[in-house]
Amino acid sequence: MQSENRILDDFARLATGALGTFQGAKKEMEEMLKAHLQRLLGDMDLVSREEFEVVRDMAAAAREENIRLAQRLETLEEEIAALRKTRRATPAKAKASSRRTATRKRNAGTTEGKQG
Repeated sequence: MQSENRILDDFARLATGALGTFQGAKKEMEEMLKAHLQRLLGDMDLVSREEFEVVRDMAAAAREENIRLAQRLETLEEEIAALRKTRRATPAKAKASSRRTATRKRNAGTTEGKQG
């Protein structure tokens, strides 16, 4: 019986030693793999998390500004269309007004030439 216990004790010590060896090997492999991956990633010229977040925030701000400008452009185009529509409704009035403006400009140029 004692020999059986001794065999089991030896087997338990052997299994415990093997387990410790495997754990040590596992840890060493993990460290080697981690070092290798860090070297590979370092060579890939990747951006840091902080740089990525800064650029992401800049892109979001640009997208918001683009939306705001598109809305403003649409509003201005609607205003221009409304003005054109108004001018077409009263063409004689607009032509007379533009003639008066042209005459005033001509007269102003003539007056300035006489003073100088």
